[in-house]
Amino acid sequence: MLDRLTQSLDFHAAALSLRAERTRVLAANIANADTPHYKARDFDFRAALAQATGARSGPAAPLARTQAAHLPAAPDSTPQPPLLYRVPLQTALDANTVELEVERTAFVENTVRYEASLRFLNGQIRTLLMAINGQP
Repeated sequence: MLDRLTQSLDFHAAALSLRAERTRVLAANIANADTPHYKARDFDFRAALAQATGARSGPAAPLARTQAAHLPAAPDSTPQPPLLYRVPLQTALDANTVELEVERTAFVENTVRYEASLRFLNGQIRTLLMAINGQP
């Protein structure tokens, strides 16, 4: 029964973890905007989320236990998405592929989506607490 409750929260936990990782990648791009030969990086969030949630959707393989009192291992953390190089819209003379406008836009969009995921997760937890406490 507890697994059913946590499965609904796992999706949002994976999404928040990937959003935080994307924030880190985009911040690194912005910080290196003036670094010669720096190549802007990013990852496909949709594919990374599908990979992170798809790994958890299947039934877990039973673990070999040496004693009946042993607990199953905790699931692995969210896998790290493969970083891809961003294709620049306009090339720079110093071979830097960071375009500040593109990076800032992606950073702001990612931040808004992170906040939305966090608010949705908080609402879901509030709903569960109200159901547990028997509140209407």
